[in-house]
Amino acid sequence: MRVIFGLLFFGCVTSAWGQEKDWQRKWNEILAAAQKEGKVVVTGSPDQAVRRDLPPAFKKRFGISLEYLGGRNEIVERLRMERRAGYPTIDVFFAGIQAFVEILYPEKMLDPVKPVLLLPEVTDPSKWKKGKLWFLDPEESYVLRLYSYVSAGGLAINTNVVKPGEIKSVKDLLDPKWKGKISVADPRGRGPGSTEVIMFYKKFGEDFVRRLYVDQQPIISKDGRQLVDWLAHGTYPVSFARLSDVKNMKAQGFPVDVLPLPDAPAALGAGNGMVGLVNKAPHPNAARVFLNWIASKEGLELLGRARGRPTTRNDIDESYAPPWEIPNPGVDYVDTVNWDFNVKEFPQHEEFIKRLLSTR
Repeated sequence: MRVIFGLLFFGCVTSAWGQEKDWQRKWNEILAAAQKEGKVVVTGSPDQAVRRDLPPAFKKRFGISLEYLGGRNEIVERLRMERRAGYPTIDVFFAGIQAFVEILYPEKMLDPVKPVLLLPEVTDPSKWKKGKLWFLDPEESYVLRLYSYVSAGGLAINTNVVKPGEIKSVKDLLDPKWKGKISVADPRGRGPGSTEVIMFYKKFGEDFVRRLYVDQQPIISKDGRQLVDWLAHGTYPVSFARLSDVKNMKAQGFPVDVLPLPDAPAALGAGNGMVGLVNKAPHPNAARVFLNWIASKEGLELLGRARGRPTTRNDIDESYAPPWEIPNPGVDYVDTVNWDFNVKEFPQHEEFIKRLLSTR
C-alpha cells in the first residue's frame, strides 16, 4: 500500500512539474519568436494616455516594439480592406462590443484568445472577479473582457442653477421647470446615450421615457465635451454627461457636480475594454506575448490607470478609478456588454429609440 501511495504521489508531483515546465517551455519559445518579429501592432481607442503609456512599458518588459493605432470605425474598415488586399498590418484589436458582435466575430476575423494565454497569473481563475477569464462570445474564447464599470447611476448639475433639494429623484426631471434645460448623449446607435434610454425604459417604462426624451425637449449631442461645456456654463444645467468629465470640470473650479439619485438605474459597461486576436496577423507571436501581458496584473493595471477604468482582475488597486464606476457586488446590474443582450435584445430597443425620436 505504501508503495502504491508513493507511486501515486510521485506521479502527481511529476505531472504538476511537467505541466509547469510545459507552459514555461511554450512561453519561452513564443517569446523568442516574438522578439525576432520585433514588434506588435495594436489598435484601440484614440486615447493619448494609452498611446503614451503602453508602448514604452511593453518595450521595456519584453524588448518588443508596440505600435499603437488609435481610431474607431475607420480602423475596422482598414482591417477589412487589408484582408481583401492580402496585406494585413494589425495584430490585436481593442474595441467596443458593437465591433465584435456586428463585424469582427461574424466575419471571422478573429483567432481564439483563450488557447494562447499561458502565464499562470492570467489563467489562474482566482485572479479574476468573475472567478474565471471573462469571455463574452458564445464559445468563451474569442472576445476577452478587461473592463467592467458602472456606466450610469447619477446626474450632472450646474450648482449655480440647480439648488439643493430641487432634484431628489429621477422622476423630478419631469417637472415642467426643467423643460428645455436638460442635455443628453445621443441615443441613436450604441453608446452611453442608448444605454440611458434602455435603463430608463427597463425601470420606469415607455411613458416615462417618452415624457423625458420628447415632452421635456432635451438637447441631444454626440459630443461628450459639448455636454460638459453646456453644463459648466449653465446653458443646459441638468445633464447626463459622463460623470468623470464632470468631476474634472469641478476640479477646474466650474460650478458643476455629480448628483447621486437613489432611483437612478445603473448598468455595467466596458467601453473599448474588449480585446481580440486578429487572424492572419503579421506578428502572431508578438501578439500572443502582448495578450498575455495585457491580461496580467502589470499590463492590465497600466491600461486601467491610463483609461481610469475598473478592470476585471481582482488583484489591482483601483483607487485611481472614479468610485461611482466601481461595481458593487451586491447590486444586480443590467450588463450592456452581455453578448445575448447585444445580439438579441439591443436591436429591439434600437427600433424603439428610432420611433421615439421621430416624434420630436
